[in-house]
Amino acid sequence: MRSLALPAAVLAGVLVLTGCGGSNPNDGGRPVPVDDPGGSGTTTSSTPTAGATTPTAAPSQPSSTTTTAQPKAQVVVVAGNYSSNPAVQGLVQSYPLYFQALVARDDSILKKSFPSFFYADTSQAIVDAQRNGWVMRPPGSVVVIGAQRQSDGTVRVKTCRSQTTEYWNPKAKQWTVVAPKGSPWVIDMIRTGLGWLPYRVAPSKGVSCARVNYPA
Repeated sequence: MRSLALPAAVLAGVLVLTGCGGSNPNDGGRPVPVDDPGGSGTTTSSTPTAGATTPTAAPSQPSSTTTTAQPKAQVVVVAGNYSSNPAVQGLVQSYPLYFQALVARDDSILKKSFPSFFYADTSQAIVDAQRNGWVMRPPGSVVVIGAQRQSDGTVRVKTCRSQTTEYWNPKAKQWTVVAPKGSPWVIDMIRTGLGWLPYRVAPSKGVSCARVNYPA
């Protein structure tokens, strides 16, 4: 039986990065074309007077306040009716880190933070993206449409990913996965000492995303 490579540190609740791009609810997201990615003084009267003149007080400067805009989420995971499911909660917390690996095209992020089965199932896509020059830019979105416990103790979470969570091929000028309404993505979640984490990619046959609306 294969063992799990547990994360080296507790996962952050949400990874956020500023991003660009957007999506269209009709086509799952527009393509992201990338062919490369006065000071104080003294006052005197005109008539001399006895005594020294008195300097006027310098006007007080208004205090300046700086407002920092909150960064936009890199990916939005919508749990919907399944938000109370612990396995779904684990997916919501861990998916931003997985999405960061997709955007950065760095599979080492997965190797350090996810079980080995999941790393084996997903790392090749990241390697392919890096080699072929495919790009992905935030924001992206994932909608949970189902969750079911399996006989081996895992929980199978069915999701639909918006087109902006797929790679854009700048040479062919099209998405690597052609799915106007996004694409199904099913993941088995497993409970570890650090909570629920993605365990392996499960078959997505029969999962329909035709009626899913994506927030990004």
